[in-house]
Amino acid sequence: MRTEAPLLAPVFRSDGQARLLAELLLTGDELSITDLARRAHLAYPTAWDEVQRLRSAGILVDRSVGRTKLIRANHQSPLVAPLRQILLVATGPVVLLADELAQIPGITSAFLYGSFAARAQGVDGPPPSDIDLMVVGSPEAEQIYSACDRVSDAVGRPVNPTILSRVEFAAESGFLRDIASKPTVPIMGDLPWS
Repeated sequence: MRTEAPLLAPVFRSDGQARLLAELLLTGDELSITDLARRAHLAYPTAWDEVQRLRSAGILVDRSVGRTKLIRANHQSPLVAPLRQILLVATGPVVLLADELAQIPGITSAFLYGSFAARAQGVDGPPPSDIDLMVVGSPEAEQIYSACDRVSDAVGRPVNPTILSRVEFAAESGFLRDIASKPTVPIMGDLPWS
């Protein structure tokens, strides 16, 4: 896990902390630490430590179900609503797009590229004004555009989708070579060139 503050939201201690909070505060889910670690792409011990810090601050609460502890946002905390607003702008596109796109059949993979992806991966530069999304597969375009509009409204930045079939994506082009050479953020499925 990166130890410095994320470029998109330097108010958080680390990228991992922001991803962990996003999984709980933006989705409203109640998750075990194992599931939370997997969804936030963190090692279990790191997720455990972050959860303990955030529970101590009153931002998260837990409950036991058998031997499992389920973690969720503490909506009684006055910090949760403002944190949620910051997370919507900083990490919301990844979480919200993953939720939206999971409902659409025909998607092989989806990922962010461009300036938002670069900042999310720690590359310095100006704040992104929009979010570039690549969708590979054969989904209904209207469903993709509607999902992107909903996420755009929630995060305050336009989400610009590019939809390519697997055949189109496999074709060699300068545009796709350029994307593959720069930072990307997976949303669903594997990155097509990995």
